[in-house]
Amino acid sequence: MTYHDVKANRREILASVSAAGLTLTFAVAPKANAEDAGLKPLNAYVRVAPNGVVTIMAKNPEVGQGVKTMLPMLIAEELDVEWSNVRVEQAGNDPKTFGRQFAGGSMATPIHWDELRRVGAVARAMMIQAAALAWNCGPGDCTTTPGNVVHKPSGKSRTYGSLAMACATITPPDPRSLTLKDPKAYRIIGKPMAQYDVAKIVTGQPLFGIDQRQPGMLYASIIKAPVFGAKVASADLAAAKAVKGVKTAFVIEGDPNGLFPQGMIGQGLLPSVAVVADSWWAAKKGRDKLDVKWAEHPTSSQSSKGFAAQAKTLAAGKGQRTARNDGDVDAALAGATKTVEANYFYPFLSHANLEPQNCTAEFKDGKLEVWAPTQNPEPGRQLCARTLGMKPEDITVNMVRGGGGFGRRLANDYMVEAAWISREVGAPVKLVWTREDDMQHDHYRPAGFHHFRGGVDAAGNIVALHDHFVTFGTATTAVSSAGMPGSEFPAQFIPNLRYEISAIPLGIPTGPLRAPGSNALAFVFQSFIDELAHAAKADPLAFQIKLLGDKPVVGTAPASYGAARMVGVLKAVGEMSGWANRGKLPKGEGMGVACYLSHLGYFAEVAHVAVAPDGAIKVKKVWVAADVGRQIINPHGALNQVQGSVLDGLSEALHQQITIDAGRVEQNNFTDYQLMRISEAPAVEVKFVITDFSPTGLGEPALPPAIPALTNAIFAATGKRIRSLPIQTDMLKA
Repeated sequence: MTYHDVKANRREILASVSAAGLTLTFAVAPKANAEDAGLKPLNAYVRVAPNGVVTIMAKNPEVGQGVKTMLPMLIAEELDVEWSNVRVEQAGNDPKTFGRQFAGGSMATPIHWDELRRVGAVARAMMIQAAALAWNCGPGDCTTTPGNVVHKPSGKSRTYGSLAMACATITPPDPRSLTLKDPKAYRIIGKPMAQYDVAKIVTGQPLFGIDQRQPGMLYASIIKAPVFGAKVASADLAAAKAVKGVKTAFVIEGDPNGLFPQGMIGQGLLPSVAVVADSWWAAKKGRDKLDVKWAEHPTSSQSSKGFAAQAKTLAAGKGQRTARNDGDVDAALAGATKTVEANYFYPFLSHANLEPQNCTAEFKDGKLEVWAPTQNPEPGRQLCARTLGMKPEDITVNMVRGGGGFGRRLANDYMVEAAWISREVGAPVKLVWTREDDMQHDHYRPAGFHHFRGGVDAAGNIVALHDHFVTFGTATTAVSSAGMPGSEFPAQFIPNLRYEISAIPLGIPTGPLRAPGSNALAFVFQSFIDELAHAAKADPLAFQIKLLGDKPVVGTAPASYGAARMVGVLKAVGEMSGWANRGKLPKGEGMGVACYLSHLGYFAEVAHVAVAPDGAIKVKKVWVAADVGRQIINPHGALNQVQGSVLDGLSEALHQQITIDAGRVEQNNFTDYQLMRISEAPAVEVKFVITDFSPTGLGEPALPPAIPALTNAIFAATGKRIRSLPIQTDMLKA
């Protein structure tokens, strides 16, 4: 993965004035792009009203990860205002002004940590300059207290509100010339803040995509083929149209070239039938009356049982390609003191957002406006433009808070559906998927099969490891989120290591789910490393530390691995959990450990479980040690993200799977796709290990190690290995 430094120069910063006061604008596009394109429209982040209230724009979509709070905190800190005087507004989708706006990859912190603090610092410097001009003194004679500029020699002060208009004449300083606050002086960063919209959330005020209303709005429900991509063979619409309240029903042929447009994560306008009514319930009743026949489709030959059979055959042979080959694996295995061989499997998963997919759209006078709980608004705008034959500049996308994302809302199929229906009926339309729609037309976390061989020597070192990974795609390219890099840990730490990959063709749509790739790979690799630790008769936590070695960093960017950082969190979680005393646990209880580097975060976790004689599993507690750099921006949000990620991972391991039969998803609701219940949720204790590295994101990296920590704990409690998910409690019976 390549990361670009984000720079700006004096030409890219300006202040403008309006009746509301100061609007600070600041461009954060990469410098090379700015030079190529000239001076672009600039990012508007800050408004200071005459009464001193500061409004800060939140540029990225909010789907529960807390960026609507966290990103404005960065600006407010350096601007030097009271958080109680800050108001936050959701920015619209405007890539020319704000650059890329998206929610995914735990990238909000790494991308914005430095730049948004400088936005606040520039605004503060302009306030100081305006006051210095008014007092006929040098800027060095001035400082700030929250919301005020103070003249140090005399002690007199001016409020930001009184200076806002004067800032229109101030030339902004180069943001790179400004000295940012010493962290010891932080008053906002590092302090726990509730999510900005929490009062609206808990009181049920309209806030989410599903809450949107527009004058004259109609409601739509849409049905697609059980087999992904199958066309409508015939549709009798009369019964649906006869339902009271139904305005119309019609067939959508779909975009034949749009099932997997480049860069769109397998989304497009699929063949379907839409029913439009004056209420959603009427639209749903009309849809239930439809008589639709679907055309045959090649994907109908695919099934979970068929995938397993193909994987078994492929795993027995040579891989279609080799992702990594270090040393001589076969010779090292032949000379190993102890060898272990094991097959692992993880299933397809649905995102299961609590708020199903939805979008409100209004097509009028050749223009389109949409209100969408999307994680990726600009690709949605481009998708609508391409599918409807419109100019992107004729489409406005309003970002609305999403009730969970986890990667599902990176795709925008629901957006283009709503747009198409609105144009068809000539009125504003709110499209809402049913829970069954959401479950059976997801972009699933792909399943995977791993055949491992590993060996340890007499000193307890791993001398060889071989993984033949059977995934989905072609011999050269995996489908979305189904790949594995050659640098996957423990690559670079074992002298003889080979990763082979084979692939099964797939007609089921896939896409990123929270901690893409990592959520599956951590389970299989960390579980198998635990197997090798027990083969070596070693303490699993000490075995991991020994494997990591004594070099601070192994490998080179972009595949470098901070071994010392991982050792640090392993030692921390061992102390937190009382790992050394695990031998005193009662019969049927055990502790397991796992660690993983995901989305720039180093995490180690220990799970404590009790397994009853009937195989029932009780996760009693999980400890998490996390290294995400030198600063936790919002401890309240950070704790929520880590704890939520752990529970998410445990839920996946204990319950969740999507199975395919005849090209169809068999699960359709929470009755057969169970999520973790409150009564199952363990306490999750979190410690942030502070290190001198740039801050990184927290939406995803805590999830991957939770699953193998759980399965390794089950082995410690029962002596039975979990090599297939979700966990089948029948195999754990005494």
